[in-house]
Amino acid sequence: MSKTIDDVIRQYEVEQFYFEEAALLDARDFEAWLRLLAPDIHYWMPIRRTVMKADIDREFTAPGAMSYFDDDFATLEARVRKLSTGFSWSEDPPSRTRHNITNVRVVEARGDELTVESNFHLYRSRLESDEDEWFGRRRDVLRRVEDGFRIAERHIFLDHTLLMSRNMSNFF
Repeated sequence: MSKTIDDVIRQYEVEQFYFEEAALLDARDFEAWLRLLAPDIHYWMPIRRTVMKADIDREFTAPGAMSYFDDDFATLEARVRKLSTGFSWSEDPPSRTRHNITNVRVVEARGDELTVESNFHLYRSRLESDEDEWFGRRRDVLRRVEDGFRIAERHIFLDHTLLMSRNMSNFF
């Protein structure tokens, strides 16, 4: 597949955006992270089920059905506000996270929006010995704005069907 210089520059910009986002989340700078989100964002993580090959189209719950997250900007903003109050038991003391983003691929470009797929590994340690890891893929819609990108849609697909963590108070 032949890439133009514009494709290479766009790929670099998208990757740098994701690296900055990961750094903000790992630094617990959730207010700055909110500024990376479009006001009409849809942040969704369906539940994955183990199904037979004939039912593979039902492996993930459908939009509008049960999910881990089905948030808009107001809900995400409320989650961030709660974290800053000191009354969020699941994050006091706060988690230590490391977001690793890989295999970033721009799969569609339409006007000022890019559909981007990526893989992630999110590691979290909390308290003295609690550790959690999540692996999966994301399908985002990034909207180009004057100063970079805004995340207009994030769909998070975990590789896991069973989650052993005590909570999911982090952002993916």
